[in-house]
Amino acid sequence: MQDCVKGIDAITCNGYRVIQGDKSINLPYSYEDAKPGCAFHHGKFIMSLRTHAESCDNVTTMEGTVGSLLTDSEDDNTVVGVSYSTKTEKAKLAYAPLTIVADGCFSKFRKEVNKKPVSVKSTFVGLILDDCKLPSPNHGHVILAQPSPILFYQIGTHETRALIDIPGTKIPSLTNGAMQEYMLNTVYPQLPESIQPSFKAAVDNNKFRSMPNSFLPAATNDRPGMVLLGDANNMRHPLTGGGMTVGFWDVVRLKQLLSRENVPDLADHAMVMEQVKKLHWQRKQLSSAVNILANALYALFAAGDDLNTKVLQDGCFGYFELGGICVSTPIGLLSGMLHSPSSLILHFFAVALYGMYLQMSKGPFYLLPLHLYRAFMALVNACVIVFPLIFAEIQFR
Repeated sequence: MQDCVKGIDAITCNGYRVIQGDKSINLPYSYEDAKPGCAFHHGKFIMSLRTHAESCDNVTTMEGTVGSLLTDSEDDNTVVGVSYSTKTEKAKLAYAPLTIVADGCFSKFRKEVNKKPVSVKSTFVGLILDDCKLPSPNHGHVILAQPSPILFYQIGTHETRALIDIPGTKIPSLTNGAMQEYMLNTVYPQLPESIQPSFKAAVDNNKFRSMPNSFLPAATNDRPGMVLLGDANNMRHPLTGGGMTVGFWDVVRLKQLLSRENVPDLADHAMVMEQVKKLHWQRKQLSSAVNILANALYALFAAGDDLNTKVLQDGCFGYFELGGICVSTPIGLLSGMLHSPSSLILHFFAVALYGMYLQMSKGPFYLLPLHLYRAFMALVNACVIVFPLIFAEIQFR
């Protein structure tokens, strides 16, 4: 995997910088055995991954568009392959004892396994900034802006990606100038001065790309002959960039479960299904921590005008300022290196309690009843945010 990021102009990432108004703090990768990460063009990485896969003796690559899944003539619940087309041929058939479906967030085959509804809380609008001067080079930047967070991270020697979160399912028009107006009037004034020139130039260039930020709890793979992986089966808010982490770990676990030692013959559907069903729970130690963290953190960072949630956001920033395990453990969870849902829940409520403390410490004294009420409502909000996320992760189906 490390070889796949070589030769693609990947940028070393040593941690995060969180900016809230005129305050900022660096959050380094400081957990045990911490190693730097890297940021890159997704397309370049995928092409490198394909090249490395194609170099394996037992891999044959075919490029085409899958139109449908093929099912057994005697049991239409069992998948036996796919029908696909290429640039020169239509309706080609490919048969296999096991078909792995990983067609992303807009999956056309998701409902074959996962019938849970996809919910969309916001949209990321992306831009590429040329020669942007980030306040902390080699760090991902999170700006706690109004109404929701803004991300910046360098993906090449001269290129930095900006992701602007816009709450809701509708975004300003990309064709009538409304998006440019939103970027210049709402986003631009909230950015650090060093970023503003390259951001304005990118906005003027008018090359916006958008992507819905979706949430989908995972379902147990229970269809013989088929495994649903990646965003096709499980999505969380991309604020923390956890999708690729979860996806690759799912591949690692599936490889172990379906090894020749565990499954001598992939055509033995009963044995394959027995192993694949184990994946649903084995992956939870990591995936539930990443999923809950991503969605809970987004709820805090997108507080907007909600004063009670703003208490939690202030508590989160103040918690980071404490340093020590108040940084190392959350960053370990965020980076996918610490697989501990219990640690996540512990630190989430520690953030909530610290936010309550900061709120009640505000003066003057005669406003104490108001501060107590807001602190209590912040705790209620914390429960409303995190408990549905926990429930989504412990469902059996």
